Amino acid sequence: MTKYSHNYLCSLLLIVPSFCFAGENISQWSDSVVTLSDVTVTTIKNVNMRNDDPVSVTMLGDKDVKSHDIQAIKEAAVLTPNFYIPDYGSRMTSSIYVRGMGARIDQPIVGLNVDNVPTLNKDSYDFDIFDIQRIDLYRGPQSTMYGRNTMGGLINIYTPSALGQKRVKAMVKYGSRNTTTAAAALYHPLGEYAGTSLTLSYNHTDGFFTNLYNGKKADKEDAISARWKVQYEKGDFKAMNVAAFGKTWQGGYPYQSLKTGEINHNDTCYYNRLTFSDGLTLRKDFGNIKLSSISSFQYINDDMTLDQDFSPLKYFTLSQLRHEWAVTQDIVASGKVKTDYSWLGGAYAFYKRSNMSAPVNFWDDGIKNLIENNYNRPGIMYQVKWDERNLLLGSDFTLPDYGFALYHSSAYDLRLNSRHKITFTADIRLDYEKVGIDYHNFTNTSYTIWNTTVSPATIHAQVPVVIDEKKSLSQDFVELLPKFTVSYEFGKHRHVAYATVSKGYKAGGYNTQMFSDVLQQKLMSYMGLTEKYNVEKIIKYRPEYSWNYEAGIKYFGSHVTAAVSVFYIDCQDQQLTMFPDGNTTGRIMTNAGKTRSCGTEISITWRPSDNLNFDGSYGYTNAKFVEFNNGKADYKDKFVPYAPQNTFYTGANYRLRLGDGILRYLILHAGARGVGKIYWDEANSVEQPFYVTADASITLRSEDFSLRLWAENITDTDYNVFYFKSIGNEFLQQGKPASFGATLRIDI
Repeated sequence: MTKYSHNYLCSLLLIVPSFCFAGENISQWSDSVVTLSDVTVTTIKNVNMRNDDPVSVTMLGDKDVKSHDIQAIKEAAVLTPNFYIPDYGSRMTSSIYVRGMGARIDQPIVGLNVDNVPTLNKDSYDFDIFDIQRIDLYRGPQSTMYGRNTMGGLINIYTPSALGQKRVKAMVKYGSRNTTTAAAALYHPLGEYAGTSLTLSYNHTDGFFTNLYNGKKADKEDAISARWKVQYEKGDFKAMNVAAFGKTWQGGYPYQSLKTGEINHNDTCYYNRLTFSDGLTLRKDFGNIKLSSISSFQYINDDMTLDQDFSPLKYFTLSQLRHEWAVTQDIVASGKVKTDYSWLGGAYAFYKRSNMSAPVNFWDDGIKNLIENNYNRPGIMYQVKWDERNLLLGSDFTLPDYGFALYHSSAYDLRLNSRHKITFTADIRLDYEKVGIDYHNFTNTSYTIWNTTVSPATIHAQVPVVIDEKKSLSQDFVELLPKFTVSYEFGKHRHVAYATVSKGYKAGGYNTQMFSDVLQQKLMSYMGLTEKYNVEKIIKYRPEYSWNYEAGIKYFGSHVTAAVSVFYIDCQDQQLTMFPDGNTTGRIMTNAGKTRSCGTEISITWRPSDNLNFDGSYGYTNAKFVEFNNGKADYKDKFVPYAPQNTFYTGANYRLRLGDGILRYLILHAGARGVGKIYWDEANSVEQPFYVTADASITLRSEDFSLRLWAENITDTDYNVFYFKSIGNEFLQQGKPASFGATLRIDI
C-alpha cells in the first residue's frame, strides 16, 4: 500500500463516527445570534440582519474561533464548503477560490471587511488577528452591496467591543518547527459611554521546508501586529475607530522541482510587508431611518525578491518594491416602513494609487540560455555575446484606480399567517471604475558580434542596446448589477427556502508580470529576431461577468440544523492566470471566453445532547470551459484549473463536565478535511487527487483559562497546494506535514 493510500485510509477510519454530520455554525456551542451589538457598531449593509437570511453563509462565532485556533481567514475557510484558500508562496498570494471561480494574481473575487471596513488589495488579506469575535463567509455574489471583487463572495470579520468591563485576554501558542504565537489584548472603559482596546501579537516559525542549496529553511517567518480600537455609544449615536498595523518578514516560496522533488535555488527569496489601516464608522439612529458612514485609509509597503527560475543556476532574479495607499468612503441609509417593507441605500467611492518598481536581473546562465542561445544556433557564422554578464531589465509602474457607485435594496414581507411569510428582495447597483497604468521600461546594455568563420574568432561589430519606453493607458467600466431574491419562511423554528438570481462583476485591469518578457523580446528584435509581444495587447485584460442562479433551504430544529443549496454560474470572460509557452519568466491574467460552474453545498449539525455534537460540511463544484481557444489549443469541456471539485469537513466534539473547581470541562475533538480533485493547467494534464487530512485536540477549560493540545495532519498526508511553470520547468509546493502543539488562552 502506498503512503498516500495509507494516509487516506487512516483519515477515513478516524472520521467515520462523525461522517455526514455538518453545519453552517461549525462549533458545538456556536453563536447563532446575528445581532452584533456586543461585537461591533452593527452589521450595516444588511436589510434584515437575521440568521435565516436567504444566502449561503458560514458563521463562526467566538467559541468556533477558539476551539479551532482561528487567527486567519485561510483557517476559517477550512470549515466552509466550496471555499478554498490554499496556503502557498507567501502572504502576498492570498488566492481564494469559491464555486469554481478565483484568481491567483491581481484582484480577488472575494471581498474582505474587518469591522465593516473594506480591504481593497488582496495582497493584504493574509494576516493574523488574535481577537476575532466572529467571521462570516458568504458564498455567491455580493456585488450589489459591495461592488467590485465580490462576485465570488464576501468575508466579514468582527472584533470584540471595546465597551464594557475592564479585562485582559492573552494567548500563547507553540507548535512544531518552533512555531510560536504570543498575543495580548487589553480592554478598558473610558467613562460611561466609551471604551478602548489595544491588541498586540507576535508570530514566528522556523519553517517547514529546506532549501538544499544552502541547507536553510525556505519559509521562515516573523510578524508583529497591533490593533487599537476606540468606541463610543450614547443613545442613538454610535462611533468606532480602528487603527491596525502589521509588519511581516517572510522567507516563503518553497517551490520544489516536479522532476527532482527538491527545493534547490541559489538566490534568496523573501517577502517583507508593512501595512497600516484606519477605519472610522459613525452611525446615527433617527427613528425610522438609520444613517451610517464608513471611512477608511489603507497603506501597504512591501518588498518581494524571487529567484524566478527556482534552480541552482544563475538565471534571473525579480525584485519588486511597492507602496500603495487608498481611501474609501461609504454612506449608508436604511429604514423600515411599518412592519412589511425594509430598505437600504447608499453611495460609495474609492481612490487607490500604487507605485511599483519591478526590475529583473539576468545573470550569466540566463543571458546564455535565454538570449544568446536563441541567436547562436548551429550554422550561424556570426555569433553574439553579451558584453556584461549582469543584464538589468527595468520596469516602473504607477497604477491609479478610482470609482464610485450608487446602490439600493428593498425587501417586502408578505405575511400569510404567524408562521408563514414570503419575502421579496430586489437589489441594484450602478458602478463606475477607471483603471490606469503609467509604465516605464528601460535597459542600457550592449553585445558583441563575433566572426567565427576565422580562427581565432574576430570582432565583427559592437552593438549598443538602449530601450527607454514610457506610456500611459486607461480603461473605464460602467456596470449595472441587479439581484432578485424570493424566500419563504415557515414553521415555528422559521425554516427558510429561497431562490436568487444575481449578476457578478470583477473589473478589468493591466498585467505587470510580463514586462520582463516584453523587454527580453525587444532585445531579441535588436538581434534580428522577430518581436513576439504586442505590449498593449498582452498587458490588458477585460472585466469578468457572471449570472448566478441559486436555490436553497435552511432547517432549524431542536437537535438538528441543516442547509442545502444548489447553484449554477454562467461566466463571461473569466479572468485566468496563465503561464505563456516556452522559456518565459512571467505570468499573465487573461480572459477565457465562457465558463460555467454548477454544484451543491450541504451542511448539517446534529446535537444529540448539550455535551455532544457532530458537524461538518460538503461542497461539490463542476466548473468547465464552454468556450476557450487561446489560438494554440481548444480547452472546451476542460475543467477550470486551480479550483477544487470537492471540499469536505467533518468533526465530532464531546464536552465532559469535571466539576466546579479550577478545571471545569474536558473537551475532545476529532475532525478531517478533504480537498480535490484539482487540475493545475487548462489542458487538465497535471492534477492533485482528492486528499484528506485529519486533526484532533484535547482542551482543558476553566472559568478564566483554557489549554488546548492539538495535532494537525496527523497522518502526515502528502499533497500539493500549488503548481506552476518557469522557463519550461515545472514546480510544486507541498502542503504542510504533520504538526503538533499547545495553545494557552487566558481571559480575566
